[in-house]
Amino acid sequence: MNSSQSTPDQSLNHQAISIPSKSEAFWFWLKLGFISFGGPAGQISTMHQELVERKKWISEENFLHALNYCMLLPGPEAQQLATYLGWLMHRTWGGIMAGVLFILPSLLLFIGLSWVYLIFGEQAWLITLFDTIKPAVIAIIFFAAYKMGKKTLTTASLTAVCLITFIALLVFDLPFPLVILGAAIAGLIYCKAKSSKTAEAKVGAVNQSTLSSQHFFKIGLSGALLWLIPFVLLISLFGWGNTYSQMSWFFTKAAFLTFGGAYAVLPYVHQASVEQFQWLTSTQILDGLALGEVTPGPLIMIVAFVGFLGSFKQELLGIENLFWAGALGAIVATWFTFLPSFMFILLGAPLVEMSKQYDKLNQILKFITAAVVGMILHLGSFFMIHVYWPKGFAENPELLSIGITLVSLYLLFIRQWSIMQIIGLCLLFASIRLFVL
Repeated sequence: MNSSQSTPDQSLNHQAISIPSKSEAFWFWLKLGFISFGGPAGQISTMHQELVERKKWISEENFLHALNYCMLLPGPEAQQLATYLGWLMHRTWGGIMAGVLFILPSLLLFIGLSWVYLIFGEQAWLITLFDTIKPAVIAIIFFAAYKMGKKTLTTASLTAVCLITFIALLVFDLPFPLVILGAAIAGLIYCKAKSSKTAEAKVGAVNQSTLSSQHFFKIGLSGALLWLIPFVLLISLFGWGNTYSQMSWFFTKAAFLTFGGAYAVLPYVHQASVEQFQWLTSTQILDGLALGEVTPGPLIMIVAFVGFLGSFKQELLGIENLFWAGALGAIVATWFTFLPSFMFILLGAPLVEMSKQYDKLNQILKFITAAVVGMILHLGSFFMIHVYWPKGFAENPELLSIGITLVSLYLLFIRQWSIMQIIGLCLLFASIRLFVL
């Protein structure tokens, strides 16, 4: 084996691993981009099965180390894990290749589906399809909140943060960043009240970074330029008040503020795109989430749907073309959402390893995650209102939609069905509604 191809933590491996060629890795990541259904849990499971158990390209120890790394970061953990594993095998370019191929098929698919949605959105067959899937998506959201809450809400303080967040969003409609800031402050106050000598001792035990300062500077500068150049270009071409410019800044903030993956970013995206910027309606956001559940790739790729629908009416440099205007919006949303995730990984595992030594930082992140659970609960409740009472509370609720949600909850919690099985059943039921009933 060529020494240049060995993994950074080769000495820690307890099993024989073989490093693939870059060509082999390329075709693997491309295939994964097309078959990565099932949300983050399913995608992480697929990567473990393929890379650790079947191909033995990554050791169990390194895989778990990478997973723990990504769970600490804001943004889509499955895409970040793919980037990290690619970096383990082929360093910087391996990480870029893995991360890009993991999301590229999904981006192209979302651009096409968004265009189909705009053309056929009022067709009876598509309305029936969405009306069948959306109630199941509500069940999936609450199931995600349950799974995250089960791991996160381990103390009375964290549970209180979750409930306060839920009430603050539902009753007072507070902005998402303000809620995150409040949770972080609560975590800091809690740490000061519970600080111990053990925590202080750990602060000094910082792992030494294996990244050279030159490498760190090169990656950091590259990331800054990759953000700054398109950001300035969009403002120069379209102006600060244009939708593209506003999207570039908004999705940059979303990338840094959303701990907890796709379901954490959705409340923030919904609040801004529906209420603040009015790029979409609540119904369209839920339709985009339904599309995300039935397509491969990260669920957070719903941002491409938001970008497409939010900008398809824009005029591109004097040429009015709905498709290309929407496609540019989808690309802008995706670029500024995922670029920070690449930087988090490519700047090096040692940075996150250092953060693990700080008990205070870990505790603050726990409080933020508890707030995220409350946000997901609020998101599910908000969608319930729009799906069950689409015409307002003056009308009777949609009993069929309630029934689909209840059946989906039963299958998820009791029968332990996968998300893809739930969606498959919904597609079958939608077909029966269209062609049989």
